[in-house]
Amino acid sequence: MSDNNYSRRRFLLGAAGIASTPLVAGLAGCTSDGPGTAAERSAAPAGGGETATTAITLAARRRLGSLEVSSLGLGCQTMPGNLYGPVSSRENMVRIIRTAVDQGVTFFDTAEVYGPLESERILGEALQPVRDRVVIATKFGMNVDPQTGERGEGFNSRPDHIPQAVDAMLQRLRTDHIDLLYQHRVDPAVPIEDVAGAVKELITAGKVRHWGLSEPGVQTIRRAHAVQPLTAIQNEYNLLR
Repeated sequence: MSDNNYSRRRFLLGAAGIASTPLVAGLAGCTSDGPGTAAERSAAPAGGGETATTAITLAARRRLGSLEVSSLGLGCQTMPGNLYGPVSSRENMVRIIRTAVDQGVTFFDTAEVYGPLESERILGEALQPVRDRVVIATKFGMNVDPQTGERGEGFNSRPDHIPQAVDAMLQRLRTDHIDLLYQHRVDPAVPIEDVAGAVKELITAGKVRHWGLSEPGVQTIRRAHAVQPLTAIQNEYNLLR
């Protein structure tokens, strides 16, 4: 599947991409300067947040190994506003995240390449006051400079690069640990055992709690799991299709 199609699937579940719909407008408690057109805002259900609360009650929880998360998470890929056009405002993105927490969402997904870097900054700002109530998942492995966000060609999962990437993530996310760290894409230049070993050291150091793989093959999963047990696999399944 092409990167464009993959991004489109992620976009369908990204908060910024659906912020102008009546449901999420109600969820965020948006005012007249919130996301969406005037017509879209006027079409939102009466009662705003209360109606949305009823519509997306999230009492259910799922277990990923020893990690417990809400059955529905919130993807933050599009929140920087540079993928499918600008969002209403950074402030509204923070408000959507915080309102999602109020509605029972505990699982939030981002990556260093989203923005790049900016999605993690937004999520870190939004979740800092409730850090002990949520699970943050982020991803390394694209060739992104962890300080400048400059994007290079291909992938970068070199074992010496991963700790640098994670330290920068922790700063942007305003936290001392990452609950779930994914390798964003398998790097053909680096044996998966070396990647798993680098993540294992981060888990031992307390900087990472759990780890996972995004878009891996079966043999890659088995080889990685043998070095450091995996908690989650992220694949191209879409609840809206």
